[in-house]
Amino acid sequence: MNKMYHYTDCGLRNVWLSNGFAIHDTPYGKGVTIHDVEGLHRVLARALVHKPGKLSGTEIRFLRKEMELSQASLAASLGVNAQTVALWEKGRGRIQGPADKMLRVLVSGHFTNHVRVRRLIDQLNELDQLVHEDKMIFRETGKKWQIAA
Repeated sequence: MNKMYHYTDCGLRNVWLSNGFAIHDTPYGKGVTIHDVEGLHRVLARALVHKPGKLSGTEIRFLRKEMELSQASLAASLGVNAQTVALWEKGRGRIQGPADKMLRVLVSGHFTNHVRVRRLIDQLNELDQLVHEDKMIFRETGKKWQIAA
C-alpha cells in the first residue's frame, strides 16, 4: 500500500499526494521532497478554478500568491479594496459571485498563458511599484490624445 503525504506547505489543508514525493532523512529528522512543485501548484490552481461553490480564504490566498499578486493588486482587478481581500483570506468574509468568477478567470488566464490576462496581471504587479499621483497629464499629438509619460 502506498503511503500518502499530507501536503500543507501550499497553505491548503485538504491536499494529499499519493506519489510524486520522496521522504528522506535529514540531520533534523525526516524531510520530504516534492517532485515538480510548480506543476503540482498549476494543477491545484486549475482544480480550484473548476471546483463548485465559493472559494475559501485559504484557496484565495493560494491563488493570489501563485499569480504573484499583492492583496492590493488582486483587489484592484476584482473591484474591491485590499482590506476586503485580507478579510476573505482570513476567513472573515465570503467572496461574492462576481469577484469569485473574475478571480477564476484571472487564474485560468494566468496558468494558460493567455496573453491579455497575463498582460493585465503584469500591469497590476507594476502598479504596486509605482507611487500614485493624482495629477494626470495628457497631450494632443495630431488628432489623437495620449497620456503623457
